[in-house]
Order: sequence, then structure tokens, then C-alpha cells
Amino acid sequence: MRILLSNDDGIHAKGLEILEEIARTLSDDVWVVAPELDQSGASHSLTLRDPLRIRELAPKRFAVNGTPTDCVMIGVNHILKDHRPDLVLSGVNYGANLAEDVIYSGTVAAAMEGALLDIPSIAMSLVVNYKEQGKAHWETPLEHAPKLLKTLLEQKLPKDVLININFPCVSQEQVKGVKVAFQGLRNMKDNLLMRTDPRGKPYYWIGGVSTDGTPEEGSDLDASLSKFITVTPLSFHLTHKESETILKKIFN
Repeated sequence: MRILLSNDDGIHAKGLEILEEIARTLSDDVWVVAPELDQSGASHSLTLRDPLRIRELAPKRFAVNGTPTDCVMIGVNHILKDHRPDLVLSGVNYGANLAEDVIYSGTVAAAMEGALLDIPSIAMSLVVNYKEQGKAHWETPLEHAPKLLKTLLEQKLPKDVLININFPCVSQEQVKGVKVAFQGLRNMKDNLLMRTDPRGKPYYWIGGVSTDGTPEEGSDLDASLSKFITVTPLSFHLTHKESETILKKIFN
């Protein structure tokens, strides 16, 4: 099996190093095409106004001065065009990609691009405790991801579906299990912070996620807080079918 790896934290990220270790439990034909720099929050953006350049760092390892989507597109359609990958893995992201995070996430976008190219694709993220100076339990995905991926790859998933996995912010021994959960939704508070620079002029910083309330039962947020690994199938079909039916009655 040929595996293509990417991420949004950049080619030198610790999570990508972890992902390589995980991927090599599945195959020895592992290729890395990742952003040159951190692209967190890039979502599914493309680089359209600047040239893209590929830098080969080592055999089967490439850095691209673009977004995660650029990287997967270049990896599949250029670098591996003569032998396309059988699987795209994205991550392991430093920080959760739960609920509405998936809209902004470059990690999820890389997997989505793989799915758009008809390749089974999986995004993986690690919930991080920022209150404990960003402590990350990297041993948790290292321990649990190989078996989980093997189980998922035995299934026949639809071509237009990607899998989003989040590992909870606990040590490997504290993980309670795996839960298939739906994408939740936070009751978001204003996370735009205003500060003043030394010259007295205001500037703005998009802060961390701040929420009110308790997550909905059965959601990825709820399962993650309960120390479960969350597995959420996502689709890039965004049509809201119920509203479509109502509007057809009005306009058709």
C-alpha cells in the first residue's frame, strides 16, 4: 500500500513525525508532501496568485510553499502521478479538530482533498491541554492509531466520505475506547481579542475557542471530553436536504 502523508502544522511538526511512525506500521511505501510553513486554519484554500515550489528534503519527503490542499494535489497529480497513493493520512494535528473546527482545519482539508481525488482519506488530531502549557500526549495516537486505522481500512467507505479522528487529551492508558460520534457544535463566545501595541494603536488577535454550555450527547465534543477516541465520517456534500425540499416547493 502506498501512503501519502500531509498536515497543516508544517513539514517539521512533531505530529507529522508521529504520523510517519503510525503509517509505517501499515506500509513501508510512505511519502510525505507537507507545507513548508505552518498552515493552521488554512481550511481548503488553494494558492492561486503565487507560484508553488517543491523542495525535496530527502527521498520520498517533499516540502511545498503552499497550503495542505496544494500539497495533496501536487502529491497525487505530480509527484506520485505514475503510481497514485492508496491512502491519504493527514495530521497528527497539534490540537483538536472537533465540531466547527473542521470548517477551518487545514488538517481536515488535506484529507478532504484526498477524498475528492477518490482516495481513502483520514485526518487525525490530538486534543491538547493549553492550560498545561500545551501538553500533548503523543503516546496516545502512537499506541491506538495503528489498530484503529487497520480496522477502518477493512471497511468499504463511500468515495465521498473522509474520516476525522480525534485523540483525547489523556495518556494512552486513560483512553476509554473508541466512539463513532457526529460533528458537534459549540455555543461560541466572541474569541476576537483586542490589544494595544506600545505606540497605543489597537490590534486584534483571534484567540482560543471559548464556549458556553455542555456539548450535545453523542457529539464528538461530548465523546472527547469523556476520554474517548472520536471517529466522525464527514462528507463534502453540503446541500441541506430538508431546506432543498422546502425551497423546491416554493420555486419549482
